[in-house]
Amino acid sequence: MWTILEHRRVGKQLKSMPQEILKRYEKWKDIVMISGPQGLRLIKGFHDESLRGKWQGHRSSRLGLHYRVIYKTEASRVLVQVVSLTAHDYRRQ
Repeated sequence: MWTILEHRRVGKQLKSMPQEILKRYEKWKDIVMISGPQGLRLIKGFHDESLRGKWQGHRSSRLGLHYRVIYKTEASRVLVQVVSLTAHDYRRQ
């Protein structure tokens, strides 16, 4: 069982998301808690991938055509840290 921690800004970002994206995010969290990031890679709709550049060390999963969840994993602690929910803008803030 994986633990999911959300950055404090994620709560604010969730308030402005469309309902469909919120449902996909909840499904994303269910999959991560049960099978971890490896489970996301098995579902092609999420297009889970590692990021480069300033976001190196982070991963991204697609929640919709324009929305992504950016997260970082710590396998030693079985932990997933959600950094941001973004409208496909990978610039570090």
